[in-house]
Amino acid sequence: MERCAWAGPEQIYIDYHDTEWGVPERDARALWEKLILDGFQAGLSWITILKKRENFRSAFAGFDPEVIASWGEPEVARLLSDPGIIRHRGKIEATIGNARAYLAIAEQEGFDQFLWKYLDGTPLQNSFATQAEVPPSTDLSTRISKDLRKAGFRFCGPTIVYAFMEACGLVNDHLVTCHRHGPCAAMA
Repeated sequence: MERCAWAGPEQIYIDYHDTEWGVPERDARALWEKLILDGFQAGLSWITILKKRENFRSAFAGFDPEVIASWGEPEVARLLSDPGIIRHRGKIEATIGNARAYLAIAEQEGFDQFLWKYLDGTPLQNSFATQAEVPPSTDLSTRISKDLRKAGFRFCGPTIVYAFMEACGLVNDHLVTCHRHGPCAAMA
C-alpha cells in the first residue's frame, strides 16, 4: 500500500495519515483544535504535536473555546509548567486570544462557515505526483491567514494555514500514488 512520503515510519504517523489527514472536517470545534495544534507545531515536527495531542486536549480543557477565552495569567503559568505540552508562552497566550476570536466568528457566522466559504464548501483537489510539488503555502492560504489575523488570531501564517487546510481536508494533497487520494477525493 502506497502512502504519502511523510507518513511514517512510526505507527502513530501512519494511523494519522490513513484515518484523519485530508478528510474534510466540518465540525467547527474540531477545525479550531486543529488550527491551534498547527500553531503549536510551528518550528517543530508534526509528530511531536501528534504524540502530545491527548496531553494538549487535557491541558486545554478539551479545546473548549468558551472555557479557554476566560483564562488569564494563572492558567498561562499552569500551562508553562506542564511538561506534556509545548511550553511556549507566545503560543499559549495566542491560544487564549484565539479562543476569543473563535467565539466572535462563531457568533457572527460559525467558524466552519467562515473557513469553508473560501472554497464554496467543496475541498480543492490537487493531483501532485511527488512531495516536491506540494507548495508550503498558496494565495488562498495567505488570504485566509490575513482574514484570521484581522479577526484576532495569532500563529496562523500562510504556511501554518496551508498545513491546516491539508490536515482538515479543505485541500486534498494526498499524492496521486497514495491509497488515500481517491477516498479523500470521494468525500468532497
